[in-house]
Amino acid sequence: MIRILLADDHAIVRAGLRALLDSGAAHSDIEVVGEVATADEAVAFCATTPVDLVLMDLRFGPGKSGAEATAAVRALPNPPNVLVVTNYDTDADILGAIEAGAVGYILKDTPPSELLAAVQSAAAGESVLSPSVASKLMTRVRKPDTTLSAREIEVLRLVADGLSNRDIGRRLFLSETTVKSHLVHIYAKLGVKSRTSAVARAREYGAI
Repeated sequence: MIRILLADDHAIVRAGLRALLDSGAAHSDIEVVGEVATADEAVAFCATTPVDLVLMDLRFGPGKSGAEATAAVRALPNPPNVLVVTNYDTDADILGAIEAGAVGYILKDTPPSELLAAVQSAAAGESVLSPSVASKLMTRVRKPDTTLSAREIEVLRLVADGLSNRDIGRRLFLSETTVKSHLVHIYAKLGVKSRTSAVARAREYGAI
């Protein structure tokens, strides 16, 4: 039996996933053992209840993000696998989730039959990626010299939010010099010469 926890802040999404998984239960051993609306609740649930797989959204309200919750869940004794199910497919989201320990990453517009197959594979510890996510990762592999690192994306996101180099350094616990160094590399990789152009180019590429 695959015991599943649904972690998403939208009740209608949880209801849809539960209905889909219940319909697939006739063909597989799937049981939804719980639903939570926050990342913190997901961690707490997994710490006290046997779960084989968490279907984790990436963005919740206040509190932990889905990636942070994934890392916390995976740090538990005998942790469940985590399959990210989200609407977001930027490089930063994908890398953050995978680095946190997610076994798979699929989008919410995945066809029902493919989602059920993904659940089966993820529960067994096999990597599962939506086609668009796999394509983005392959692009990073093929063009490592022009692809932003997770830290560079983090810096650029804060630039997009309007933070100064000093403020970015404080937020990420980096020196101002290190932030400037990251920006130099970002400009070189994106082929731009300004903060505004870097943000625009990164958004064009779907990096932020």
